[in-house]
Amino acid sequence: MESITCKRTKAVQSHRIMPNETNFYKNMYGGQLLYILDNIASVSASRMTEYGTMTGNMDSVNFLKPLPEGDVVHVETYVTGSGKRSMEVFAKVIGESRRGERYLAATGFMTFVVLKDYAKEGYVLPSVVPESEEEKFLCAGYLERKQQHQANRQLTQEMIQHLTVELLD
Repeated sequence: MESITCKRTKAVQSHRIMPNETNFYKNMYGGQLLYILDNIASVSASRMTEYGTMTGNMDSVNFLKPLPEGDVVHVETYVTGSGKRSMEVFAKVIGESRRGERYLAATGFMTFVVLKDYAKEGYVLPSVVPESEEEKFLCAGYLERKQQHQANRQLTQEMIQHLTVELLD
């Protein structure tokens, strides 16, 4: 079976936080950060396979510290686990103040899936090989997170059965 290192899937982007991206408290909107996370994570997913991928789920995002206007936000993503056609992408968000002090601002896990219409029949994603201590720690928890994701997905399917699409009056 083919394998690929986490490092090979790594994508990093730095971004200055501008006034139009902030809320009333002059901190970056959570939704703005999610947009950036999804965009950069898609680069990591594309480094895992030549076939088209799509965000299947934002499994968890933990906002740890606000990202103030004028600070720089660095987002680093890489693949931490893979199945047949799905992969988990980890995101680490580091803020950097104007004085150069860095802080962990958020973390997240997203699931990306290989689109069936674009892949060869029987295609299976390569396995992931961690090298750094951080990568080893995160990859070790992949199967447990995947099981939890599958359980949450079942609960969501049950909930959907009780939802309507009627708009409120």
